[in-house]
Amino acid sequence: MVWAITHHDTLQELLADPRVAKNAKHWNLYREGRLPEGWPLMTFITVPGMTTSDGADHRRLRGLVSQALTPRRIAALAPAIEQRVARLLDGVAALDGDFDLRTHFALPLPMQVIGELLGLAEEQADLLHELSNTLVSSSATPGAGATAALNLGGLLARVAAAKRAEPADDLTTALIAAREEQDRLSEEELIGILMQLVVAGHETTLNLICNAVRALLAHPDQLALVLNGEVGWSAVVEETLRYDGPVGQFPMRYALEDIRVGDVLIRRGEAMLASYAAAGRDDRHYADADRFDLTRTGNRHLSLGHGPHFCIGSSLARLEAETALRELFTRFPGLRLADGADPKPIASFVSNSVSTLMVRTS
Repeated sequence: MVWAITHHDTLQELLADPRVAKNAKHWNLYREGRLPEGWPLMTFITVPGMTTSDGADHRRLRGLVSQALTPRRIAALAPAIEQRVARLLDGVAALDGDFDLRTHFALPLPMQVIGELLGLAEEQADLLHELSNTLVSSSATPGAGATAALNLGGLLARVAAAKRAEPADDLTTALIAAREEQDRLSEEELIGILMQLVVAGHETTLNLICNAVRALLAHPDQLALVLNGEVGWSAVVEETLRYDGPVGQFPMRYALEDIRVGDVLIRRGEAMLASYAAAGRDDRHYADADRFDLTRTGNRHLSLGHGPHFCIGSSLARLEAETALRELFTRFPGLRLADGADPKPIASFVSNSVSTLMVRTS
């Protein structure tokens, strides 16, 4: 039994409830070996790291990463992000006719940024994205997730080995130092954290940019508000996070004891999905929830989490998305969907976006 938590207020309560855990050892189906062989999300819920740990372990791991993602350090990245956006838009300007915004703009930006933070080679970007996609896929063939995890883990282990030999000013080197000098990180945790940072560090922002562009192009009255300066680009980011968040459902959380939610009893050992996209459209919490409205006030959504597992890279994702959207529409105010464009959803209930976004600049 897996419960999907779709109501905003219920989800907010459970995300901060100490009776709810993230370690899969608390899930009856996992602990008793009843999950099917080759289940696509097995690695996603078991890889050691911040998203699968609780209590003191979680605070230890999160503390190590948060040292490199302070608000001051994120703010210092702004000029470099603007430069990357400008170069990518130069490439977009050189394209002729229809093109996939996801491939040519929304993907390379966060991939380059997280790559720089971790000290990854740019030529590894395509492979890293391919492996990440497989890890969050809910439709991968049996064993594909495990193979992708093995390949990604191997690649990142080689990166870690190279950083040990030649330390650099990046987060990977800092985490290695924490492991070897302070004994605060196991090798498995090191690789697990790097995997989680690669996946979450670009998939979330990629989807956020694509979803924002789709929403703006589908609502020209709202696009006019921001282009005319009546609302800011931060409002676009926040309303997109609520209206069409980048994460559909995030697996898993587990009940440490029986938890009653209204008329429903979630029993000890049962699993829960945090249904962020559904919570953003909860009409019991938001007035006119299905309307994309940049003038919405009090827009306190849950799309980047809540409680101890609140997205550690939220400030970076917001900065990247706001910069990307502002510069994209400043450079190409006539951007529109390509004729006959019919974006198809990603084959995942974790990632919430489209597999391609065909547009044209004029």
